[in-house]
Amino acid sequence: MSVPVPGTPSLLRAINDRAALLALLDRGPLTRPQISDLTGISKPTASQLLARLEEAGLVVRDGMREGLPGRTAELYRINGAAAHVAGADVTPARIRVSVADLAGTVVGEHTLPTPGRTGVDVVARMAAALDGAAAAAGLERGRLDRAVVGIQGAVDPATGRLGYASHIPGWHIPDLVATLGGGLGVPVAIENDVNLAALAERAGGQAAPPGGGAADFVLLWVADGVGMAVVLNGALHRGATGGAGEIGYMPAVGAPLMRDVRRTHTGGVHSRTGGAAVLRLMREHGFRGRDAATALGRAAADVETAGRRTATGAGARAERALTELATRLGATLATVVGVLDPALVVLTGDVLRAGGEPLRARVQQHLHSLTIPRPKVRLSTVQGNPVLAGALQQALQETRDAVFSTTVP
Repeated sequence: MSVPVPGTPSLLRAINDRAALLALLDRGPLTRPQISDLTGISKPTASQLLARLEEAGLVVRDGMREGLPGRTAELYRINGAAAHVAGADVTPARIRVSVADLAGTVVGEHTLPTPGRTGVDVVARMAAALDGAAAAAGLERGRLDRAVVGIQGAVDPATGRLGYASHIPGWHIPDLVATLGGGLGVPVAIENDVNLAALAERAGGQAAPPGGGAADFVLLWVADGVGMAVVLNGALHRGATGGAGEIGYMPAVGAPLMRDVRRTHTGGVHSRTGGAAVLRLMREHGFRGRDAATALGRAAADVETAGRRTATGAGARAERALTELATRLGATLATVVGVLDPALVVLTGDVLRAGGEPLRARVQQHLHSLTIPRPKVRLSTVQGNPVLAGALQQALQETRDAVFSTTVP
């Protein structure tokens, strides 16, 4: 029988330090008495803790709190300058990078256009993109503690190669993560872009506790392509080869059975619900646009305008268009729900966002008509670029884990 090991003074200090740092991240500037109350430690211990964290460069003083009963108290906050991370969103057309400090404040951004499909030096391109964002933050690339790259594909952990991304040239090299990290001089992680959107949703969207928190949820992304992220017990499920959630390649009701699917944006589900398929469907019902999101947005607007009145003309056409798309999406999601039984389905991507509440309501209706479990179906509430938000979230989590563990020798 194992014998419990008593906590050593250094271990207890490290636990208290981390608790205080997390409280400062969550609540913003706090006084010594507030830190004492939030962490359950005594005020003298809180004073020692803050002195230790200040010496380590992790907290700084932030003025005085006045106007409250009792004595004026000094405020402390996280020292954002103690570490910096980068998040990147890679598409065939551009690399978009944001740099954030340890407190999570975005301090620099840069977008690098990447036209052309031949002679791509992926390390040089990523270096240029990171350099641009770091310079905007007043830093050099070497000052970055970590970078997380979101891309429309998945790295196979067994081979180190990027798969599901034939449309992005230059990235299909052996040992991609190590090659990038070595060439950039920055620790690098590569993650599927839809997975990162799910992390952003878990941190501050529909799947975030305590409001709509869900430990088991799926996120369906429809833009040009179709993808899904799977979160089980609060953690991303990537699968044996990194391809969990690549549902665009799955067979679909109403689509020809496709075999030996290899190229990006092929497969049954993509042929029924991908951007090109949605644009065709909307045009069949008389809704035009330069892309699927524009055409679908017009149909959704007509449905909302028709409201509860008997739909005629454009309203009736819009209702038929949205119902057909919701039927296709509901059938796809029914397969997922039957296997995973998630508590929540989050809809995102340019196309699904354009469909808005009219599409969401119809997708939920059709999904619930096909399955015994009836998960909530919600539109994403993450603002801005969810891939970048998720990349920064992952980079900050990993960096904070490392930095916060260095306060006690």
